[in-house]
Amino acid sequence: MSPDQPEPTAAFPSTSDRQPEAAMFALWDELADFGAGDGDAAVAHLLSRLCAIFAAQNALWSVVVRLPSPATDDPLNGWRPRIVELLKPLAPVAQSFQEQFDALWSPSLDISQVLAMAGDEAFRTRLLFEALPPEWFDGAHYRRHYLDVGHADSMSMRCALNEDVRVHIFVFRGAQAPRFAATDKAPFGLALRGLRWFYRQQVLSHGLLIATAPLTATERKVLMELLDGRTEKIIAALLGQSPNTTHIHVKSIYAKFGVHNRAQLTSLWLGRLPDAGDPRIASGDAYAARSRPARRPAVQLHEKSTAPVPVQPTMA
Repeated sequence: MSPDQPEPTAAFPSTSDRQPEAAMFALWDELADFGAGDGDAAVAHLLSRLCAIFAAQNALWSVVVRLPSPATDDPLNGWRPRIVELLKPLAPVAQSFQEQFDALWSPSLDISQVLAMAGDEAFRTRLLFEALPPEWFDGAHYRRHYLDVGHADSMSMRCALNEDVRVHIFVFRGAQAPRFAATDKAPFGLALRGLRWFYRQQVLSHGLLIATAPLTATERKVLMELLDGRTEKIIAALLGQSPNTTHIHVKSIYAKFGVHNRAQLTSLWLGRLPDAGDPRIASGDAYAARSRPARRPAVQLHEKSTAPVPVQPTMA
């Protein structure tokens, strides 16, 4: 096994020593306090707090959707990333993630990518070192996409929102930290298992789950302001649009979500997820979550950057 791989060390406090329960309960309360229009800030807060609670150096959020008609020999069963948000978009890390994302469309798939998509559990957490065989850590993928970018270990969560949409969260540690252990995995799962309502809200805000088409970047900005209760006139002023342009965006948003007014739109953030037989998602091509993800997924960066860096999750 590579000498660069981290080993547990008593000098580093375990999760149990840090007593994360109070911090997790506080996190739930903090996320509940974010307004419906503050989704990006809420995701950034979630990732930042997870890093603090579990002594991680970086974190990643990804929404993964299933293609409507995947090839029969597709080892990923049609699953591909659609939205990716990296807490610290350092250039080497972002480049590594982009390389991995590009590989998802080629025959050259690493076993870690296949295992990330395999299975149909409603919710699961995994430790990198328990999910993959020992020889994998001596291979090129681990060195290129972990060690070369300053990562040595990861812990992940996957939550299914329905048959076609999942949320993945990863937290990463460097070579100087000990491996994630069962004492980390249990509270990590506890912290994230109760946030399905939060994942649902974030995915809805991008026009997935029940919209007839994904929202454009401008429509999403308008949506966030609508959910915060602002009038169309105020939204137009905030976004530098004419009132007529804003009204057109509002009508488009209503049409994509199959609603007729703001009250019905807001109720989507309070209701349950639609079933597969819901008439709003009965047409596979109309269901946004089943549309083919872009070659470069939508990305939100959470540190200062002059331009978005397309990234995608390390999958294991």
